[in-house]
Amino acid sequence: MDKFVLKRDETVLLIIDIQERLASAMKFREQVISKSNALIGTAAYLGIPIMVTEQYPKGLGKTVPEISSNIPDALTFEKTTFSGCTEEVAGVLKQLGKRKIIVTGMETHVCVLQTVRDLLAGGYQVFVVGDAVCSRTKENYLNGITLMSQMGAVMINTETVFFDLIKKANTTEFRELLPLIK
Repeated sequence: MDKFVLKRDETVLLIIDIQERLASAMKFREQVISKSNALIGTAAYLGIPIMVTEQYPKGLGKTVPEISSNIPDALTFEKTTFSGCTEEVAGVLKQLGKRKIIVTGMETHVCVLQTVRDLLAGGYQVFVVGDAVCSRTKENYLNGITLMSQMGAVMINTETVFFDLIKKANTTEFRELLPLIK
């Protein structure tokens, strides 16, 4: 059952390519940005490392300001490969020593899928946040989610991540973080 349990001391949040020009083409961009920000707030409060990838920022722009303004200290990696699991990202993940990766981002069937595939191949336990990833079409989104699930990634949602990381309701951190998901 460990595959299905998030533990804050074993976890990294990876945000894939939520960039200006890419986001503008996504029907569900506002939801993905909102849910990603809830996860960012939770991770930052709990001391969970946050990593961000940017696909060819010269062409697609930087991470949208609605997210980048909330993660000034995040480790950000530029890439031209569709997979965000570059040598540089893999090296940092190895240094961090965390085995559970929470994934949000764009597009589900391209960069998110290829990143998740490479993380799984590297022995990581991957949690894809279904309400914090998107594609331009519903069909591509569903195909990406299905493929990642078949590969062994855990399909999860923002609230499940939140409650699994918090564990208890009668704590100060729960009361302080609860507004993030309301």
